[in-house]
Amino acid sequence: MKLFIDDAHLDAIKRLLAVYPIDGVTTNPSILAKVGGNPVEVLHAIRAAIGNDRLLFVQAVPTDAEGMLRDARAIVRAFGKNTVVKIPSIPAGFQAIRALRDEGIHTCGTVVYTPLQAYLAAKAGADYVAPYVNRIDNMGYDGVAVVKEIQDILTKNDLLAEVLAASFKNSQQVLTLCAYGIGSATAAPAVIDAFVKNPAIDAAVADFVRDFAQVGHGKSMADLLV
Repeated sequence: MKLFIDDAHLDAIKRLLAVYPIDGVTTNPSILAKVGGNPVEVLHAIRAAIGNDRLLFVQAVPTDAEGMLRDARAIVRAFGKNTVVKIPSIPAGFQAIRALRDEGIHTCGTVVYTPLQAYLAAKAGADYVAPYVNRIDNMGYDGVAVVKEIQDILTKNDLLAEVLAASFKNSQQVLTLCAYGIGSATAAPAVIDAFVKNPAIDAAVADFVRDFAQVGHGKSMADLLV
C-alpha cells in the first residue's frame, strides 16, 4: 500500500519525509486554505521538498468540464509529470477524466462517497479513486466497509484504477484497509504518527537501552566495536 501525507504544511511534510517511507503528498483546496498564502507558491514548495519522483496530488477547482481541463493542463505544466490531478467524481468530472486520459494526464476521481461514483471514475479512466472514509462514517454509513466494496468492484470488473482512501480519523482504519489490500492511503500527519505511537513500544525500547547500559557501561555498540 502506498502511503501519502494529506497535508500542505511544509514543516510537517519535511518531518515525515525524514522519518517514514512516504510516497508523496495529497492536497485539496481546503488543505491549502489551512496553510494560507499563495497556493501556487505552497505547491511549488511542496514539490521542491518531495522531489520530482514522488507523487503530488493537486485538485482542479472549476465544476465544469472545460474548466477542469484547463486547470489540469496548467497543473501538470507547473508541477511536473508526477503530478496527479484530482477531479471531483461528478458528471462533468467523468467527462474531464476521459479527455485527460486521452491526453496522458494522470487523474484521481475525488469526493467519492459511493461505490458507483468510484466505478464511474475508474471506468472513465481515472488512475485513482479517493473515497472519504471518515466523512462516509459521519453520514451514518461504514466508511471502511464502503472502501472495501469499492476495492471489490474495481477488482471484479478489471478496472485499473487504484483506491486512494482518504479522510481517516485513526490508525485502525488505515490498518484495516492496509490488511485488505487497497492500493493507497493518504492520512494527516497525526494519524501517520499514531502508527507507532504506543506506550508498549516506548517501554520496550527504554528497557533495551537500560539493559545494555549495564553490560556496555553507558557506551553504544559502535563505541565498543572501535
